[in-house]
Amino acid sequence: MSEKAITPTVMKQEEVLYTYSNSHQISMQTGLIGYLRGDMGSSGNEFWSTWNEFRSDYNTPIFKEDLDNVINTLREKGNLLSNLLEIFKAYHDMPESHFKGSAAEAMQYFGVRVNTEDYAFLMRLTPMRGEYNLYCHCYRKDFLDSHIEKAKRGIRFINSHYKEKFRISDGDRIRIEFPDGSHRDCTCRYIDDYHLEVDDNLYHICEYAERIEESGNKVIPLHSSLPDQCYIYAETENKIGIVKKGESGYYKTDVLESNNINSHDEAKAFVAELNEKLGVTPIQRRAMMAGSMFGWHTPAADPKNYDENGQAIKPKHKDRER
Repeated sequence: MSEKAITPTVMKQEEVLYTYSNSHQISMQTGLIGYLRGDMGSSGNEFWSTWNEFRSDYNTPIFKEDLDNVINTLREKGNLLSNLLEIFKAYHDMPESHFKGSAAEAMQYFGVRVNTEDYAFLMRLTPMRGEYNLYCHCYRKDFLDSHIEKAKRGIRFINSHYKEKFRISDGDRIRIEFPDGSHRDCTCRYIDDYHLEVDDNLYHICEYAERIEESGNKVIPLHSSLPDQCYIYAETENKIGIVKKGESGYYKTDVLESNNINSHDEAKAFVAELNEKLGVTPIQRRAMMAGSMFGWHTPAADPKNYDENGQAIKPKHKDRER
């Protein structure tokens, strides 16, 4: 049992994925022990909880002591879990910890992490009354951190000859385009450098490439680091357009005419203003424009391939991987 103070820290973006239930494969690799679900009751001052176990062999007396110490400490007066008001205060005071739930939930969460010597406690919280206010997923810290570090390498998509086409971050989506013009979007998870999950299905990366090629389908990345849409200025046509993630070309608008904009400089400045209101950065706009013109699988369509000044980063030479 660690004697260190119980100090919640803001959860990193890559850790958010592990505050939800994952597949059996990922849960095994990350050393999931189980998760605690809790709510503050109708008064906001109670604490009702249930424990959902995954690995009974990891649920040792040492782990139980650590879990009890973490929860009981945070339940003390003035601490994070003492009442619903304290959860709301933490939500308000830590905007950098916010993340959105699924579309079905339509709920805003925030996340913190508590470490002990051997365990990591990832907490997904919401201050909304009448909801479960806490999901605390409990992990073997060494297993979890090792998996997250490897997952930072990204999920490789290759062709059947093992040539890399693109990479996406763990938890990002792809769009499968079918020969009839329809498409389906899927969430992908990193298993290891040679395996991935596409929605609920596990594949070797070469097996997946072969399946895609045999079916005549195409796959493009839908990077979460890109917005759903942005504004661009098509100077040759003197038009302000809207680019949508995953789609070729752009949608023309009458923004210039309706705002009496007559010069290129004014148009560019207005596009910058429109994107700023959407929260779209210049780097994201540049990547979106490249994706719409040259294909979303190209390196230019990924914001991580630009430096802070918006200049393209030259790719390093890579040895062929097998």
